[in-house]
Amino acid sequence: MGKGDKKTKRGKIILGSHGVRRPARKGKPTMKPMMVKEPVIVETMEPVKPKPKPRVPKKTKEEQKEE
Repeated sequence: MGKGDKKTKRGKIILGSHGVRRPARKGKPTMKPMMVKEPVIVETMEPVKPKPKPRVPKKTKEEQKEE
């Protein structure tokens, strides 16, 4: 018994196998489930509209001639 025995812990260590006597280590999970938050939709808010540019009145033909 011992190093060559497949049923003992020491034998499994030497042979490099796992089983009931020497269970394999459970490592860290490779991918954790991510917490996904649903987007919050606020219906009370109005969409933001861009401010209109101030209109500059066009010069008439008479005003253009004066310049």
